Amino acid sequence: METNSFKFPIPQITYLVKKKLWAQVLVALFFGLVVGIILGPEVGIIEKSTAGTITEWLSIPAHLFLKIIQMIIVPLIFASIIRGLTSAGNLEQLQRLGLGALIYFVITTMIALTIGILIVTTIEPGNFIDSVLIRESFNIEETEPIEKANLTLQDIPQSIIGIIPSNPLSSFMSGEMLSIIVFALIVGVSMISLPKGSSKPILDMLESIQMVTMKIVSWAMRLAPFAAFGLIAGITSKLGLSALTGLAGYMITVIIGLFVMMLVYMIIIKFFAKRPLLPTLAMMKDPQLLAFSTSSSAAVMPLSIKTAEEKMRIKPKISQFIIPLGATINMDGTALYQIIAVFFLAQLFSVELGFTTILLIALTSLAASIGAPSAPGTGIVILSTILIAAGIPPVGIVLILGVDRILDMTRTMVNVTGDLTACLFFDKRSKIKEANKMPT
Repeated sequence: METNSFKFPIPQITYLVKKKLWAQVLVALFFGLVVGIILGPEVGIIEKSTAGTITEWLSIPAHLFLKIIQMIIVPLIFASIIRGLTSAGNLEQLQRLGLGALIYFVITTMIALTIGILIVTTIEPGNFIDSVLIRESFNIEETEPIEKANLTLQDIPQSIIGIIPSNPLSSFMSGEMLSIIVFALIVGVSMISLPKGSSKPILDMLESIQMVTMKIVSWAMRLAPFAAFGLIAGITSKLGLSALTGLAGYMITVIIGLFVMMLVYMIIIKFFAKRPLLPTLAMMKDPQLLAFSTSSSAAVMPLSIKTAEEKMRIKPKISQFIIPLGATINMDGTALYQIIAVFFLAQLFSVELGFTTILLIALTSLAASIGAPSAPGTGIVILSTILIAAGIPPVGIVLILGVDRILDMTRTMVNVTGDLTACLFFDKRSKIKEANKMPT
């Protein structure tokens, strides 16, 4: 006689943990939490000094992970920004559709940054955790604020001049990220105006550099579960379960910000692209779901183009230019996530952010998102750039690494939605121009 009984899918779960990095990180977080509680004073079976020694050894993968990421930040960002700009094709194309697209992308990214700043300063998720205990956990005695004075009119000219590197090699050596980004932007724009034959060898070299650095990132990500385990075990042993409350507040803050950004896209679709809202959003469903599952705008690009042309009836000359360009430089969801993460960690480490520093963070977030590789996990690499520019301890990256996968899936879906919304905007703009040119 057959009986219907529920069988726990252990083989499926084992396969998922073996194949999926995010599943490994979640399992590592769980075991790190358990070990942290055992080592902590709440249980009290291990002496504090012994527990500290154990957590120091457990944190070795986390420190290795950070060192590897910091090692490849400069070449990755430099190569990505130049390749992102030159993907526009030629200067004439960039001046026509490309210039309008760049302006549009910059405006929407600035809107995303503004939304992120307003939400994170209102909710203040970093204050959910005791900052003093956090600094002790990371062995940071005191964090000096990078900026105390407000920006004055007298400071503006020198600040503008200061972002242009007089010695790019020195900026590379010292890790002055904003100067490196400005140098990359200047080089990228100049390469667009050159004949393809002249710039191709450099672009091929930059492509190779980007591929090498991304391979190193993939190696570093293998340490992510061990890094998450060691870090959560150490933090939980010192802070208790309050650390999880802070991370939950951080996640909720990011998700709220991304939802508000989706409302901005709805306004563009409804009032600027003049499209019916619900049917248009229904057309975006397949690319959005694929983006959520893969966390890669590049992987969704063919489906996004197909959806734009077949379902939304967008002209191929627009969809086949805007979507690849948008997948490279239109990272509204990523920029919003980065600004919230920076403010969260600043609140966590009690780093005061003056007006100049906030402006620097916003500009760095905007510039760093240009040409960012549309692959899973690269948001963490770009975040390292912004933290260094803001004077925030980059070790905080490992703290939010455990929940980054969920947020990565969500912000990638927002990025893809932004690309499709841009297609609708420029398609409407193109139709208006054609209508104005028609003889009456």
